[in-house]
Amino acid sequence: MNKPFTWPIRVYYEDTDAGGVVFYANYLKYLERARTEYLRSLGYEQDRLMTEAGIIFAVRSLQIEYIKSARFNQLLTASAEVKHFKKASLEFSQQITHDDRLLVTADVRIACLDVNTMKPKAIPDFLLEHIANEY
Repeated sequence: MNKPFTWPIRVYYEDTDAGGVVFYANYLKYLERARTEYLRSLGYEQDRLMTEAGIIFAVRSLQIEYIKSARFNQLLTASAEVKHFKKASLEFSQQITHDDRLLVTADVRIACLDVNTMKPKAIPDFLLEHIANEY
């Protein structure tokens, strides 16, 4: 990819603890949204991939580093960039920033699974080719 896909995320009150700081697990939701919107930007809705291609994506592994805290009502930017891909997995490099200040970095490995068996399944060629062209 020439530049990472980005998605804006507003921090809501429900995302924070009593001190107005984003609860650490909510960053995982923000990263998930960026990956979902990345696929949508390529023209692929996850519900259609499930029903038409018989696949779902699941997080296989995650390495995350919390650098700075986000706070209530801030507008964040979550990015998603495919760094590597294999037959049945994608590896994303992701970041969350606020006003160009780095808050979170993450490396996320996503497995492609058969929706019925929940076993690894090859990413369909049409999707893998589209991702490869963006790579």
